[in-house]
Amino acid sequence: MQQFDQDTRTELEAAAFRQLLEHLDANKDVQNIDLMILADFCRNCLSKWLVAAAKQRDLELDYETAREHVYGMPYAQWKELYQQPATEQQLAALEARQQRKQADKEGSPA
Repeated sequence: MQQFDQDTRTELEAAAFRQLLEHLDANKDVQNIDLMILADFCRNCLSKWLVAAAKQRDLELDYETAREHVYGMPYAQWKELYQQPATEQQLAALEARQQRKQADKEGSPA
């Protein structure tokens, strides 16, 4: 990516982000907890990162507006239509991931 100027790099990254949102939208069966277990991020994280990016540029973007952008609809509507209750296995897997992450953090030099 170093061979591209900053504007081109930004355009490519933005296109990849839009594709990620389209991919998540096309795979609504993949629950946020599944994403957290596998990759330690979810749709809500993307929303928070958008808010943080706006703030870094002194722009106002509230969390609910960001979530609507990421989810493609108001979060409450998405939750009602697509969110499933977490299973015991998912909760256990998430807890195990968080414990591994904490252990890695504590074991690595500061």
